[in-house]
Amino acid sequence: MQFKWILGGLCMSCLYLSFSTCASAQSAMDVETPTAPTVETTHSSNPNSLTFSASTDQRFFFFNDTRTEDNRRVPVSVYGLRAGFLFPAQRKRPALGSGRVSSFKAGAGFYFVNQRLDIPGLLPGTSESVTRHLRIATVYYERYLLRRNAFEISMPIEFGYGHSRYERSDDQANKYEVARGIFLPLGIGLSASYQFPPIRWFRPIHWFGVNVLTGYRFILKKDIPDSQINYTGLYISVGPSFFLENLVADVKQWHQKRKKKLAATP
Repeated sequence: MQFKWILGGLCMSCLYLSFSTCASAQSAMDVETPTAPTVETTHSSNPNSLTFSASTDQRFFFFNDTRTEDNRRVPVSVYGLRAGFLFPAQRKRPALGSGRVSSFKAGAGFYFVNQRLDIPGLLPGTSESVTRHLRIATVYYERYLLRRNAFEISMPIEFGYGHSRYERSDDQANKYEVARGIFLPLGIGLSASYQFPPIRWFRPIHWFGVNVLTGYRFILKKDIPDSQINYTGLYISVGPSFFLENLVADVKQWHQKRKKKLAATP
């Protein structure tokens, strides 16, 4: 319990520092901005515009209320997507090398879960299994700790607003709502990504890569206070990743080359 309180305090401190950094970066946006994600894309050392970024996001959450008969937690698949912008570095950071100087990423996400709970009695006044439907909107701040060549490490911090709805089914497969509520999640994690390098002239390969993400989610406000429902717990994600910023950078580069070629044509 003491560990959770300490970790919770650390998360809140990180969140405060994150939003402070985000605010100061917004005011200095005309000083620097991220280059394209790879050295081959651009060699500019003083970029001056934001870069849009978006990705799908699937995670496995270990909720406290989802366990096996021997009391082991079972991973729950959470699906979603998120979009935001890569923000420029305010000052030189040696860890952000090889032309990839974006300091952090910030934006919003949306997630959903449809899960059957086979443990009866989790909700007050019920003695049967229920199906829960979760919809979660989040805002996130993700600071880059290291960006070198095709490899990067970052620390995402998320705050969300969630809506839950619980249903039960009778013998005739009719569904009845038994409860609904609102919850507030806060999460902090560590992410590592690797993007595949271009193969000679075939650049689209570096639009893709792999990502590993792990972290912990705290629930600041429960949706059903008197229930045994609890979304606090560890989460992990391992899978393919799509780097939209690489695609955007390649399209811009192709467009600039085409303009130069047309201008040089007599």
